[in-house]
Amino acid sequence: MLHHVELWVPDLGRAARSWGWLLERLGYEPYQSWADGRSWRMERTYIVLERSPALRGGEPHDRMRPGLNHLAFHVAGRPELDALVAEAPAHGWTALFSDRYPYAGGPDHCAGYLEDEDGFEAELVVERE
Repeated sequence: MLHHVELWVPDLGRAARSWGWLLERLGYEPYQSWADGRSWRMERTYIVLERSPALRGGEPHDRMRPGLNHLAFHVAGRPELDALVAEAPAHGWTALFSDRYPYAGGPDHCAGYLEDEDGFEAELVVERE
């Protein structure tokens, strides 16, 4: 089982608003909070957003470069997926691949793809249709 994932973000407030909304809608619960970070937990796995003091300046996150491309999460069904994708823009997310929604990953892969304001991607995968 995955222990945790830590994303270093350039703006903690902005990231916490978008990721916090999404994670809580997916069933994660607020777990930890400190001056430079927040985390959300589901069972034994947690996700951290941190504006680390050790963060180097320079290029913004680019999911198309080596490193993290995206995080993928299960959603219970198509109605939940549609609701999340519809609500996401109000929380700082932009839908990706809208012209092929919900089958941008192929005819047997029902999912929505979202990108936050800092270029981090979340994939929402329907467990069953």
